[in-house]
Amino acid sequence: MKNYKSMDHFWMPFTANRAFKSAPRIIERAEGMWLFNDEGRKILDATAGLWCVNAGHGRKEIAEAVATQINTLDYTSPFNLGHDIGFEFAERLVQHTPDGLDHVFFTCSGSEAVESALKIALAYQNVRGKGSKFHFVGRDKGYHGVNFGGISVGGLTTNRKGFGPLLAAHHIPHTLDVERNAFSKGLPEYGIERADELEKLLQFHGSDSIAAVIVEPVSGAGGVILPPVGYLKRLREICTRHDVLLIFDEVITGWGRLGDSFGSIKFDVKPDMIVSAKGITNGVIPLGAVFTNTEIHDTIMNGAPDGQVELFHGYTYSAHPVACAAGLAVLDIYESEGLLKRGSGEIGTYWEESLHSLKGLPGIVDVRNCGLVGAVQFAAADGSLVGPTIMRRCYDLGMSLRAIGDTIALSPPLIIEKEHIDQIVETFTTISSEMF
Repeated sequence: MKNYKSMDHFWMPFTANRAFKSAPRIIERAEGMWLFNDEGRKILDATAGLWCVNAGHGRKEIAEAVATQINTLDYTSPFNLGHDIGFEFAERLVQHTPDGLDHVFFTCSGSEAVESALKIALAYQNVRGKGSKFHFVGRDKGYHGVNFGGISVGGLTTNRKGFGPLLAAHHIPHTLDVERNAFSKGLPEYGIERADELEKLLQFHGSDSIAAVIVEPVSGAGGVILPPVGYLKRLREICTRHDVLLIFDEVITGWGRLGDSFGSIKFDVKPDMIVSAKGITNGVIPLGAVFTNTEIHDTIMNGAPDGQVELFHGYTYSAHPVACAAGLAVLDIYESEGLLKRGSGEIGTYWEESLHSLKGLPGIVDVRNCGLVGAVQFAAADGSLVGPTIMRRCYDLGMSLRAIGDTIALSPPLIIEKEHIDQIVETFTTISSEMF
């Protein structure tokens, strides 16, 4: 580790700063599936950074595209000016979205994409004369970023409390049911009836007050919670019946994580908007996007007089040319290497069978999986929280992952091979024998 005069100046996000700085874990470089720390140790990246490095680390194709773009056009305002690469990137992106979701609003992150989607929903309702529809519906344990709109519709208590009044939002129950669905392979069998809570909520509050429902197809930061069979389709049916927009937050589930370009395609459910980020640029340069259907786009476009701004919203770095260059290079990799569907093939099957081989080991109470996302849930006999200890011990054993309570979340780069999966399973086997 370098001898910094002080580590105090960097206020680290979502980190116990005092604890980390007393025993820091410093990563110096990365390549493929691997991170390399300041001691020269090789660490398997079992979470693709933060669910984002889907094509693996250190892709030279991306670096070269970024360098070329910086030397050609490093930046230009996205307000009243355009650049070819932004239009090209949007055109390429919608080749992977569900049919009809073919308009792209660029942001700089997943959090900003959520905020943009919520504002677009409100603008749409206003333009069509339904301004009373300004409430939102989220879901318990849902994560939709950290801006005010995102924490309003989000369902993680720690992210919401302490920040004062939020947007008008209601919440439906999550679908995690370990008692009935433990060790399900793929989507769990039980729980479709939980979608009916949306019907009850809309009847109670009146659907004329609800602008949109936002959910993750698979809840990530809430603990890798999978939708029961038929659940998402029922949400779609309820929203359609009540004239309420349905937004899928696919910041995590997009770009191959579930074995297809988006979870909406994997589960054959078409939302009105999709929120995207992370894997859209392989995490190399910040960029987010909102994909909207034609009805929403055209209603807002036609709601303003000719020559006037249709949507008073955007960011200095919307469709940043360098980020778009990175994204185009990433799309080339996804397409040429077949990464978007890899989780639905042989490696996805090996992933599922390997993770579920942990069933029966001491301390492990559930394993959940879909595509190339997974979770191993632990429980201590005395009820104490063990997840953070497991996360630190895994790092000592050569694996970087994420603890969400006592659930260990897994989302490896899509380039993962069998030997990497074997290492993950062996590490958990060691943890089980050591701690339980």
